[in-house]
Formats: sequence, structure tokens, C-alpha cells
Amino acid sequence: MLPVNQFVNFIEQNALFTRSTPILAAVSGGIDSVLMAHLLKAAGYNFAIAHCNFQLRGDEALRDQQFSQSLAARLDVPFHTINFNTEQYAAQNKISIQMAARDLRYQWFDTVCQQSGYEVVALAHHQNDTIETILLNLTRGTGIAGLHGILPKNGKLVRPLLFLTRDEVQTIVTAEGLSFVEDSSNSSAKYARNKIRLEVVPKLKELNPSLEKTFENSLQHFRDLELLLELKLDELRETLLLHKDNAIYCSIDKVKALNPKRLLLFKLLNEYGFNETIIDDLIASLDKHPGRVFESGSHSLLLDREDIILKPKNTVSLTEVVINHDALHVNWGAYKLTLLHDDSALIIKDNPFATSIDADKLVYPLTIRSWQEGDHFFPLGMKGRKKLSDFFINQKVPLHQKDKIPVLVNGNGEIMWIGGYRPDERYKVNDNTKKVTIFELFKLT
Repeated sequence: MLPVNQFVNFIEQNALFTRSTPILAAVSGGIDSVLMAHLLKAAGYNFAIAHCNFQLRGDEALRDQQFSQSLAARLDVPFHTINFNTEQYAAQNKISIQMAARDLRYQWFDTVCQQSGYEVVALAHHQNDTIETILLNLTRGTGIAGLHGILPKNGKLVRPLLFLTRDEVQTIVTAEGLSFVEDSSNSSAKYARNKIRLEVVPKLKELNPSLEKTFENSLQHFRDLELLLELKLDELRETLLLHKDNAIYCSIDKVKALNPKRLLLFKLLNEYGFNETIIDDLIASLDKHPGRVFESGSHSLLLDREDIILKPKNTVSLTEVVINHDALHVNWGAYKLTLLHDDSALIIKDNPFATSIDADKLVYPLTIRSWQEGDHFFPLGMKGRKKLSDFFINQKVPLHQKDKIPVLVNGNGEIMWIGGYRPDERYKVNDNTKKVTIFELFKLT
């Protein structure tokens, strides 16, 4: 029998979703995602199937796509699919095929969720995927975050099969006689993850047949330690880092009292671009070299007599980018901004990196740029005008991040959206809106 009760219990214990939550289930056609789809159906959840064809395996990829469509028909659920030119995308963005497929997949999931109202994306990872991820992270080098494995919930991404091992998945699917398709690339050891799955994990299981259970217990400890560390770091950001003018001051005496000093100082300063080598040099210089300066790509750090002083480097504001009416996307800074025109009054909710604007109010060409002194807008849900400088303070935006926030400006000079934060009240969708333009930001790195 399908382990429906265990499935539901895991979902409820981790607060992944409810019976009424609209779910987009990512189904490749492989054994894991097929089992997830059957469990979602058997447990009575509200879901649709989404399948990506990356066009990397010829007829086999088409077979997987057709199988997934037929599975959706058999389960009587909606089906979404898309074909990607993955190799072209990888070449254009100078990234690996695997990274390109990942980017394309998650960007499309976000788009489908916005267009069709799905609140979560269900992925079919199981316990062995977590083991492989941790071993891969350890091989490449990792901090505590790399040891917590694959989380049951990360934003809108949920993983309801993490209570099962690969062997358990195989046993259930065989017993139930469920059909699925095999991805031939899974048997190739040329990819690092496959090499770990095919060659490393079997050797470890010879030493410990209960490897999955052992890892699961360890993972909980790592997750608890990570939470404890973040709580400590939040406390230190409040008590140790003093924001004054355009700099951050940190008492050298308080830094010396940190324990463990190297870990805490690295976690505090890494977000400003300082790596472990610089942190080691800084610690070695605390008693010796007042006046020494350390630099990252974005910041300089001055070792004064009593304080460490952190300042953003003098950088030129990012170039303004013009957006014409026929543009589908533009790149600005670390973001790609996409435009989607929709003949409906669609409202974007709960996604600060996307907004829908009344299309009839747009005056082309639009622009996307950094904030400027004197900028103001009318924040959605608030009465009256607000300076961007004051808005950033209220939102607790770090000084060094302000220039990197995309500001979308109408052709009439009015700010319509602070990307990642708030749209303008004047451009919201209302009862008189006939069509919208959806703007969405995606991180390029």
C-alpha cells in the first residue's frame, strides 16, 4: 500500500501545505516524482503537474514529456509543460548545462505559480538526495549551512518525500506496480552527484547499513546548531555593529572577546565580501597594526586604534537601462527584469520581486536605475509621498546595498516600483484596470 498516512504526517509536521493549498508538483517522469504524484492524489491534495523538457536527450526527453502528460491525464490533474533551449541558454550566460537547467526550471516554476495561482512547488527529493548533497558540499568545501542538507521547506519549495529513502521509494513503486521512465544519464558517473550516488554512497553503506537514518539524526543537530548560530549573529549585529554616518563601527575590545572569534567574525563580515583569509589577517593584526586597511570587492575595513571601521567603497551608480515597449527582458546589475503583458487585471501577491502594473498608465520608454537623492514615491498601502532615503531606513536596508536595489521609473519620471520591496500606490491594479504588465526580477548570480 502507498504510505499515505506517513506522507500526510510528514507534510503536517513540517507545515509544508494544507489540503486546500494549490500545489505545483514538479514531475520528471522518474520513479521519485511519479511516486510523489500518486501520493498527492491518494491523499486528496490540490495539485497540478509541471514538466520541463530541457531538449538534451533527444527522443528520450520527448518520451519523458509525453509520459508526464499521460500521468496527469490518468490522475485527472492539470498539466503544464515547456521546452527549453538549455544549451543555448548555458552558452549565452557562460554557465554549465546543469546550472542552466536549474535556472530555467525555477524561473519557469515561478512564472507558472504567478499565472495560475499555485502557492508551493513540490519537489521529489528523498533522504538519499540529502546525503549526496552534503557529501558534495563537503567535497567542495562548506560551512554549517552546507551540512543541514535539503530542507523540507525553503520558501515556496517543498519536499514531501524526505521521509523516505531511495530503497523505500523503489520498494513502494515496485509493490504498487507504478509505471515510470528511466533517465539514462542517471547511470553515468561523469557528473559529480552521480559519482557520489553510484560509487561513494554504496561504500559508506557497507560500513553503516543504516546510513540514511544516521544522517537524518545528524542533520537535525546541524539544523539546530545553524539556528543557534543565526540567533547569536542577530544579537551581535545589534550589540557589536554600530551604524554611524556612512560607516559601521565595531569595538576592537569586543571583537577580541568574541568566542569562537574566527567563526563569528567571518559570519558577520562575509556579507560585505570579506573571505576567511582576510579574517585571519585581521585577527592577527588586532594588537599590532593600527591604520591597516583590508579590502573586499565592495568594502574597505580600517583597523583604527579603538574600532574596526567598515565603509562601502566609492562606486559609480549602476548605469540606467532603457526599456522599450517591445522588450521582453533587460539586465540591470545583478538582476534580469522580465516583462509579461496580460489581458487581465492580474494582481501579484506575496512576491516582492514581482509586480503587476496597470498597462494603460505606462509611458514608454521606461527606465530601471539606482536610487537618486531626492527620489520619492507613494508606497502601496500608505498615504502620501515618501522619500526613498527614508523608506530605505524604515526597511533597514544596509547602506552598501541601497545602490544595488532596482528602481523602475515610468516615462513621465514617476517611480512605479522599488524592486524587491514595494510598488507605487498610483500604479496598482484596480477595478478599472483592463490589462496589466507584469514585471519580475530574477537574480543573475
